[in-house]
Amino acid sequence: MASKLPLADTVGMALSTLKANRLRSLLTMLGIVIGNASVITLVGVGRGAQNLAEDQLSSLGANVLFVVPGSNDTRRQGVAFPRTLVLDDATAIAAQVPSVKRVAPQISANEVVQAGARSTSASISGVTPAFLPVRSFEVARGRFISSEDEQSAKTVVVIGPDLRDKLFPSGAAVGQSIRIRDQRFNVIGVMEPKGAVFGSNQDENAYIPLTTMVSRLTGRDPTYGVSLSFISVEAKDEQSTGPAKFQITNLLRQRHRILRKDDFAVRSQKDALTIVGTITGGLTLMLGAIGGVSLLVGGIGIMNIMLVSVSERTEEIGLRKALGARSSDVLRQFLVESLVLASIGGVIGTAVGLGTVTAVAFFSPLPAAIGASTILVTVGLSGSIGLFFGVVPARRAAMLDPIVALRSL
Repeated sequence: MASKLPLADTVGMALSTLKANRLRSLLTMLGIVIGNASVITLVGVGRGAQNLAEDQLSSLGANVLFVVPGSNDTRRQGVAFPRTLVLDDATAIAAQVPSVKRVAPQISANEVVQAGARSTSASISGVTPAFLPVRSFEVARGRFISSEDEQSAKTVVVIGPDLRDKLFPSGAAVGQSIRIRDQRFNVIGVMEPKGAVFGSNQDENAYIPLTTMVSRLTGRDPTYGVSLSFISVEAKDEQSTGPAKFQITNLLRQRHRILRKDDFAVRSQKDALTIVGTITGGLTLMLGAIGGVSLLVGGIGIMNIMLVSVSERTEEIGLRKALGARSSDVLRQFLVESLVLASIGGVIGTAVGLGTVTAVAFFSPLPAAIGASTILVTVGLSGSIGLFFGVVPARRAAMLDPIVALRSL
């Protein structure tokens, strides 16, 4: 009985065969290369989107809550928010909720802003001095809105750096004036860059005293009084956000005399992170599945090429068996060839994917990233696919009758 061929000899013969057919081997690996590169790239971009969203949410502050008008149903349906949140609500939260440190009510509206011959659209926010510490904003030049500005309803404005660049590209903005609805506002400060949150560029905003916003731009609602866009609430610390959310909810239910459905919502950074994590996690999983389909296509390509190879190498297989090679030796050789093709293709595809992820992170604001575990799993998956799809051609080669195979010589 013939002895079992050593594994080292089997690997050497497989490599020699693949080396002798370089072009075919490269074309066979191409499907795995594309599949692995797709998985690495898509998962990296998906995780980058998740990292970007989490970074933007972290900039809001770990112990900041947002009280917004409207129920969950109105937000899901995309209808206009009812004017259910008023300035008195913000005052009550500040005075009656023990877990709260500061409260910053806000009214926002999109307006055309002019400076000389230049004009642009910007979000104008009426805020109080508490806005700065609650939202962790900083002033780069000049100063922010003071209590005196708010009490006197002064026509002063603090602008974001991007808005400054649009309106005053060649000079300092502090001390200049801009016009909002044909009303003159003195620029008293320029904010530090803050970046975008959920696609909204915070650096293009302008901030004026809340009292000025009411008296000059929005006015009072005859039924509700001063209607707010939302209220930013800073809890005493991160551990106080849960109690603060509970206390604010109960307080507003009492104030609004709610029996069933809330006409407001209280959201924390943790809530937003959970939602974002669920969405981006599902997106990453979907993108990974798309890349996985590419790997399966590459595996099918390996199987088809190896089946063709078995047909072309019938004489070789018959001669080896006639000289004493066992069916298991032939089986192992073809499995090793499939494994080598898939593994090398997986390594090359991983390198291509990592290069693509690096390029995305370098040339775009998306912090695309990929973990070592994903790389190991992807390379291992490509090798497994090579073995799985190599079984059929390997079994066909192993089951060839040497007498029938030698007749084709």
